[in-house]
Amino acid sequence: MKIKFCGAARKVTGSAHLITLDNGYKILLDCGLYQGRDKELKDFNSSWPFDPKEIDCLILSHAHIDHAGRIPKLVRDGFKGKIYSTHATRSLCALMLLDSARIQERENAYKNKKRKVKKEPLYTTTDAKMAMNLFETSGYESWVRIKKGIRVLFRDSGHILGSANVTISIREKGKRKKTIGFTGDIGRPNRPILRDPIPMPQVDYLISESTYGDKEHDAPPNEHQRFLEIIQKTCIEQKGKLLIPAFSVGRTQEIVYMLDQMHTAGLLPKIPVYVDSPLSVNTTKVFGAHPECYDEDLSEYLLMDDNPFGFNDLNYIHKRDDSKELNASDEPSIIIASSGMINAGRIKHHVFHNIVKPECTVLIVGYCSPRTPGGALRAGKKKLRLFGQEREVKARIELMDSFSAHADRLEMADFLKNQKKLKKLFLVHGDYDTQLAFSAFLEKYGIGPVVIPDLYQEIELN
Repeated sequence: MKIKFCGAARKVTGSAHLITLDNGYKILLDCGLYQGRDKELKDFNSSWPFDPKEIDCLILSHAHIDHAGRIPKLVRDGFKGKIYSTHATRSLCALMLLDSARIQERENAYKNKKRKVKKEPLYTTTDAKMAMNLFETSGYESWVRIKKGIRVLFRDSGHILGSANVTISIREKGKRKKTIGFTGDIGRPNRPILRDPIPMPQVDYLISESTYGDKEHDAPPNEHQRFLEIIQKTCIEQKGKLLIPAFSVGRTQEIVYMLDQMHTAGLLPKIPVYVDSPLSVNTTKVFGAHPECYDEDLSEYLLMDDNPFGFNDLNYIHKRDDSKELNASDEPSIIIASSGMINAGRIKHHVFHNIVKPECTVLIVGYCSPRTPGGALRAGKKKLRLFGQEREVKARIELMDSFSAHADRLEMADFLKNQKKLKKLFLVHGDYDTQLAFSAFLEKYGIGPVVIPDLYQEIELN
């Protein structure tokens, strides 16, 4: 049996890991889109280190595009197996993959205007629709039989709606059973909306994320107060706009829920709040359709407020013209829009128009790949290149990693501490320097031995 690391190896995007059994049966864990600008990975999304026709099944940890975004291309290129996920993950994918396909089509059409030789998009809405027919879903805590000798278990990872860690039990002919674990993205305890992450059973081999392996997040009690202070400073004192780049799934709903709580408690200043993303609007409806994923606090809050994602000053923006009007307005407001790395979507336009205004603030609420506009702002760059123009950064830049849906190093170590009999722990989904620091950190807990695989490295599992 072998594992090949086909994405998110020493990078924080493009999750994909291939398990090949001795009889040739192939299991792909995640099939994510690479989001970044590394020159050596410019062909990552358009090529495969395997033949998609030979993949027998795909097991999907969650719906984020860096984990699920290449599924339509996998189908386009010949994959015909089943896609195993939780119920809520399929619901989100139905929105997100179609949205991603529309983006691929629009961007390709724009680029074709300048090309001498026209190209096809990475995938189309037709490919995305075909992919949805291949999903086979289950709830948490139920072993699902993939085929004779292979079963999979999903447990709640507390990262986004429907997210799961994955345990695969494999019994090959003439050999003892092996168990392989895949954390997907590890969520955080004591966060709003979702339940706390549930550690997986003891496994032989474990593939673990490591995004914040060298950091510890702000303590939750400071979070509401700091957020309110940023709102007060920007919107009331400076009469500017507070721009919050946030992924449409998870982060947006958490921020809206927090604002809803502030509004209910009478703490939120009377200023308009805009969620400017059609995908975020539709995704929030999916959240409402899956109360089985809610934690106890949200379930109790629903008894007081039957709409935790809506209040009087909150406006959901659908039409592009309405989004353009926000850019033209100088009205103090909060604008939440995707994408979280400012490399696409409507937030890119909002930042373009407001980054030069000292009264405005851009609040970064999660990880941004270094080679994205969000990454540049996190790094303190004084100039930002957007839409082919260089813009001077005059707006305030604030960071609040406490909003992150990824566990920090202490939370990840706590999640992994029950894994005392590992033969190998593979760190993925992290920058290399971070992974080195996290590896040393885990040694103190007796968790390991740790391996940090390189991209396309293949390792035999004895």
